[in-house]
Amino acid sequence: MGLDELHQSALRIHDLYDELNMRERGRVWTREEFMLGFMGDVGDLAKLILAEEGARTVRPDGQAALEHELADCLWSVLILAHRYDIDLESAVRAHHGGSGEGDQCPSRPVGSDGPGPAWRNLRGCCVHSSSGRLKPEPP
Repeated sequence: MGLDELHQSALRIHDLYDELNMRERGRVWTREEFMLGFMGDVGDLAKLILAEEGARTVRPDGQAALEHELADCLWSVLILAHRYDIDLESAVRAHHGGSGEGDQCPSRPVGSDGPGPAWRNLRGCCVHSSSGRLKPEPP
């Protein structure tokens, strides 16, 4: 199943949840509520990862639960992108490669000598030393 098929499937499920919420609660979830739901899914995923790595008690259905939470997180990302009018395919190409250009650090033009990968500081800017390692951003 490709991204477009996943997106269409996520939208069908989203619409069914909207119908259910309208019937049971008289309203649909807001974008903020979808974000909070996603945060809950990420928290559940984190617990399962910790269990897989031995830092928590392993559930008997560990692998199936991990698959389920990963699918829930992906669904949430697809729906959040939809609710905020983000074309994920274009965004992934622009920010993570795929065209042969997006896989380069924006501060290094395609064909430059600098080693990758692109290291980003918290503000989203690339900051490299001449060796390609992360260097502190000037104040």
